[in-house]
Amino acid sequence: MPKLYLKEYARALAGREVFVACREGILRDHFQDIITDIKFLVRHGALTVLMHNMPNRFANQKLITRLAQRLPATGIVRVSPEIDFYDAVLNHQESMFKVIFLERRYLIDRQGNKINAITTGRARESLEDFGDLIANVNFKGAMACICRKIEAGQCDRVHILAAGKNTIKHELFTVEGAGTLIANNFQEDFRQVRTDEEVAIVHRILEMYKRSGFLKPRTKAYLNKNRQRFYVTAIDGIVVGCVEQKIIDAQTVEMGALAISTRFRNQRVGVHTVKSFMALMKSQGYTRFISLTNNPRLEALYRQLGFFQESRPEFRWRQEQSPEVKMFCKIDEPMG
Repeated sequence: MPKLYLKEYARALAGREVFVACREGILRDHFQDIITDIKFLVRHGALTVLMHNMPNRFANQKLITRLAQRLPATGIVRVSPEIDFYDAVLNHQESMFKVIFLERRYLIDRQGNKINAITTGRARESLEDFGDLIANVNFKGAMACICRKIEAGQCDRVHILAAGKNTIKHELFTVEGAGTLIANNFQEDFRQVRTDEEVAIVHRILEMYKRSGFLKPRTKAYLNKNRQRFYVTAIDGIVVGCVEQKIIDAQTVEMGALAISTRFRNQRVGVHTVKSFMALMKSQGYTRFISLTNNPRLEALYRQLGFFQESRPEFRWRQEQSPEVKMFCKIDEPMG
């Protein structure tokens, strides 16, 4: 069960319009789940609008009436079934903060893996892939429209979710997310851990990597005791990555507990985190950086950033503490 971080994530939604869009069949199949999730958003300060294309015929009147009764604080917009649903949603108003499309499936790549977050540039490069790999074949055209809307600065975020129980709640209030997020204007911030809530999010991210066997466990008690050593990358104010400062000597610092939320893999968050950490440490006088990992993703990242795999003699004592783990080094001392 994903962990909800209500206080942290609700701040980004309070007083902002969130458009939830779903076609007739999806609304029918997931009627109660959709209502429950929208009511949850309302309780946490979001201004919600539900858009659907259910035909306005007699057989549907009972369902349409129930929507209005169950969602009194939500604007309900019916799109005519005769027009393109996605164009109607995206052109409903010029500026839209967040649009959530409830579909049969989120976006996946050629290997069948969920695409967690993507920019419009990456989406345009892969439109052919996405068009074939999502359940609704009409969504390929919608992707181009989504990209135009975001690139024009008329929409901050578009989410594509597989409709179901708690899917909106898990998408907007958890570290992992539940579907695909498309956006360009991610605001990255690198800093020390600040609050107990951020400590909890860091713990959640590290737990994911511990289960994969790439990190030694770090308890919440350890994180709280050593929070001054933990630095985080936050996107839009929400923690998505972390690194632990471990002082080796007067010139050397180890990057420990480097981990990025699965939500933002392949979005260069790891590059930003490592570069920001090194820049901060250099400003404090450190010129040598080491890290121990057997995580293939981190190995590739380190090599990309100019690290080399080597157990240097001066760090042998540290290597002996983790003899089965590869050591990566980067020396930024001026040439003498």
